[in-house]
Amino acid sequence: MLKLNKDVIFLILEELQDDNKSLYSCLLVNRTWCETTVPILWKNPARQYYSTNNAYNILLNVILLHLSEESRNNLKYQGINLFMKPYQRPLFNYISFWRHLDLFFLEHMINVFDTYTVKSKIFIIEDEIFKLFINGNTNFVSLFIPKLLNPRIFNILGNEHCFSGLEYFYCDDNTNSNILERLAKISTSIEKLRVDIRYNDVDNPGIVELIEGQKNLRDVKLIYNNSYLNNESYRKSLEESLIKCADTIQYLRIDWNPVTNFLSTLVNLVSLDLNLRLTHLLLETNCHLEKVSLPVLKILRAQQVPPKVLASLIESTKGHLIEISILHQSVDDGKLIRTICKYCPNLCYLKLSIFTKSLTEFENLLISCQFLNELEIIGSYNNINNFNFNELFNWDKLFSILTKSSPISLFKFKFFSAWKIESESIRLFLDNWRDRYPMLLQLFLTKNKNMEQLHQQQHQKLEDIIEHYKKIGVIKKYYIDEVLIF
Repeated sequence: MLKLNKDVIFLILEELQDDNKSLYSCLLVNRTWCETTVPILWKNPARQYYSTNNAYNILLNVILLHLSEESRNNLKYQGINLFMKPYQRPLFNYISFWRHLDLFFLEHMINVFDTYTVKSKIFIIEDEIFKLFINGNTNFVSLFIPKLLNPRIFNILGNEHCFSGLEYFYCDDNTNSNILERLAKISTSIEKLRVDIRYNDVDNPGIVELIEGQKNLRDVKLIYNNSYLNNESYRKSLEESLIKCADTIQYLRIDWNPVTNFLSTLVNLVSLDLNLRLTHLLLETNCHLEKVSLPVLKILRAQQVPPKVLASLIESTKGHLIEISILHQSVDDGKLIRTICKYCPNLCYLKLSIFTKSLTEFENLLISCQFLNELEIIGSYNNINNFNFNELFNWDKLFSILTKSSPISLFKFKFFSAWKIESESIRLFLDNWRDRYPMLLQLFLTKNKNMEQLHQQQHQKLEDIIEHYKKIGVIKKYYIDEVLIF
């Protein structure tokens, strides 16, 4: 049998790292394959989503087998005997292979531990387990700190060298500031940072210090999950901390209307995700976004950003945009779509909430954007405050425009409708798509609980039509989903 050296085996296994089933089978080939597979499997056990208490217990028991004699004696001294039977130390030091440390995952796993007799002393077990992970023998590339992590876990250890090579860090605004300030001194190579602001909207100087201390911060997500945005000074501090990393930041998500003009300092920004669902009403009185210039931006995602602001942003990108996703904007007078036509000749992907009155301008967009290959359309009511059937989105008109004016590169479609799309409309659209590149089609529709039987009949009729066009080669692949409304 031909033998492969470890380097070749490693390259093979790297290609399979997201396929646990195949990796498990590789463990059984021989010793060399096993030794090469184990480190890959154990880089991120939390990714395997252990969803049952039994699964958590199995993994925790493997972790407990790594406890030193000293740790086991310490537990026994405090009345905790986890090893009622003789046991053998693991063949591998699995924890040394762990690269992605999710402290929430560890805490949850410990809290569902099924030895009920030690529930009152669970924090003692927790301390010993954390010593296995946070020491001089481990080296993590990502760290997730849960909201209420007890600072005791860090204080009892005093050795955070294992975090000196962090590349990804995730926390929230309730994470202990002292922990963050300590990490800021140790972890200066973080490339991806996510902060969830979900609790009190109060200052956390540790987050600001952590951002300012980074040397190669590339990807930042500042996500608001709180309905109150009262602390403008804190948001200003966060924005000013990002200015310190202006030369390196390339990807940014921010969930509020900027307090400063900091975006213009991010000279290498290629992706911007703006979600203003909580602050869009403030844009009329204080909008730095209209003054921003983003000349190398390639990806723009926006929610509840006014059309005039979006038009200004798009115009500043100098034709580099290849992906645009716009949701829940107010009714546009056509300027936004005209701006996309004029300034986005290289556009490949477009997701757009659109109104019937904008479809004429939209046809010009299709003619201008000749590299477009993927389109997602959310059909919107013309008047969301005064619903009537005459205000429904005109899917027939859209399908006619797509048939007539789609660039040859366009073949991926997603359509979202708050009302049913008529089967005959889809049939006519697909019939007119013959002799073009086979499309990938996804439909997302709503259904009413009180009319479920009728919806089932309509759904089946729609699927029969689409399946027919799949058989004759007009559609390569399709997917239909329905969202239940009451």
